[in-house]
Amino acid sequence: MEISGKVVEVLQKVTGTGKTGNTWQKQEYILEQPGTYPKKVMFSLWGEKIDQFTIQNGDELTVSVDVESREYNGRWYTDVKAWNVQKKSGSAPQAQNANAPALSTEEVDTILTGDDFSAGDNSSDDLPF
Repeated sequence: MEISGKVVEVLQKVTGTGKTGNTWQKQEYILEQPGTYPKKVMFSLWGEKIDQFTIQNGDELTVSVDVESREYNGRWYTDVKAWNVQKKSGSAPQAQNANAPALSTEEVDTILTGDDFSAGDNSSDDLPF
């Protein structure tokens, strides 16, 4: 599942030691989803992912998450754990092939509108195949 929005708050990092003696760390963030009625979602990063993604207030993100609930003493708790974070940029997405030439805005418009196709001598609306 993916959620997108703007980071409006970075909560305190929490650390601890598990039953096996291993240390752990968790960082939680509040992400506000845009819309007529904006929604806020708290998600968390665990371990080395905290330093890998370096999220700050104001970052525009698309976050891939797993949602999981668990029961403890008759109460249910839900975690939204992020496993991938992509920061949005103001530029257009990069091509998959770095060696592929970039298209200009005019070329993209031509492809999308089909203005580059000519009817030739046959002006009927039949498809050419």
